Amino acid sequence: MKTGIPLQHRFVESLPDALEEKTVYVCMEFATAAHKCICGCGREVVTPLSPTDWKLIYDGKTVTLYPSIGNWNFPCRSHYWIRGNRVEWAPAWSNEEVSAAKAQDRLAKESYFDMLHEPPGISSTKIPAMTKQDAVPAQLSLWDKIVKWWEA
Repeated sequence: MKTGIPLQHRFVESLPDALEEKTVYVCMEFATAAHKCICGCGREVVTPLSPTDWKLIYDGKTVTLYPSIGNWNFPCRSHYWIRGNRVEWAPAWSNEEVSAAKAQDRLAKESYFDMLHEPPGISSTKIPAMTKQDAVPAQLSLWDKIVKWWEA
């Protein structure tokens, strides 16, 4: 698959009924980004923006979504990064890797929301759950491992 596919982004008040190809729509009011799957299957990909989901970086010119987007429930099972308004394809994940990442996502959410409900002044002794960034499969390139380490 072609890498470095250029994208455009649009900040919108609400998501449009029909998404255009190769466009990332960012709706800050609803803390959501959406786009059509980059593989061309036409399915809509919605990425909620939150401390336990995706993070959006806007550098004044381009957008980046972190972590990667894995469309595991789509027939295409595409996996890619959106960095600086460009698509970078990521390695395919096995069913075992997907299951492990989903389990870690659940643990990260539980840990995050448990922390929010702790009484003030009491520090948690819990070990934080892994995040999506920690659940990256071993077949990353050296460059991706360096980027992952740098962003941590």
